[in-house]
Amino acid sequence: MSFKQLLQDHYETLTKSEKKIADYITTTNEKIIHSTMSEVKQETGVGDATIIRFCQKLGFSGFTDLKIEIAKEDFTNKKKQNNSTFFYSDFATNLAHTLKMTEKILDNHALDTAINLLSSAKNIHIFGMGSSGNTANDLESMFLRVGLQSNASIDPHLQAQIASLLTKEDLVIGLSLSGKTKDTYDSLKIAKQNQATIIAITNYLLSPIAQLADVVLQTTVDEFLDGGSIAGKMSQLYICDLLIKGYEIKYNVDSLELREKVLRSIIDKRLE
Repeated sequence: MSFKQLLQDHYETLTKSEKKIADYITTTNEKIIHSTMSEVKQETGVGDATIIRFCQKLGFSGFTDLKIEIAKEDFTNKKKQNNSTFFYSDFATNLAHTLKMTEKILDNHALDTAINLLSSAKNIHIFGMGSSGNTANDLESMFLRVGLQSNASIDPHLQAQIASLLTKEDLVIGLSLSGKTKDTYDSLKIAKQNQATIIAITNYLLSPIAQLADVVLQTTVDEFLDGGSIAGKMSQLYICDLLIKGYEIKYNVDSLELREKVLRSIIDKRLE
């Protein structure tokens, strides 16, 4: 049974307050999987207990269990749509669409501000966890192309320690597609308390991590069940590469000379 059918079957048994939740879920569709209980409470005007009772009436243990079920159904439907002989073509089309959508929502002013911050920062730190942690490591390496030295940290304890020693002269780049990664948020909050400047690379302008940031650069890929997807990674790396290219152009960086230096430092490590 689909979740929509399940909701319809139970709708008449719901209280007035519980129906507000049902109507809200119907309106937001699969976007509900990225909502928190606090956001649902704010939008519907009901309490925690009402949300829990609503979930249990539908047969779920709680709000998270309900979101997972909706995500599973959405994931299955998308998989069926893409389950064709030419799946590789569909995959390539999806990646191209990801880049196009990331470009479409790009805030040029925010990007330019972020590029300026790279130039003025005494130290640059990059925080990320999981797949976003891998992107943080990639960005550290990418910065070397234009002569910028940075430090990527993907360990939450180390992030917190680094953040506690930052000052207003330091810059932190936080990576999180959802904008709700707790470890990254906690570290950025400490950095903010120490007056460090923060750039967030994330999907949602109203997410907790985005709210901490001085500048937000938006990605576009929603991930829940499909965490660490190639599309999500590409959206992040596209933004990262724009930072690199923008810095290179704005500050007339002799990237050819830098690339030669880097190449000469590692060329003898190749097998002939």
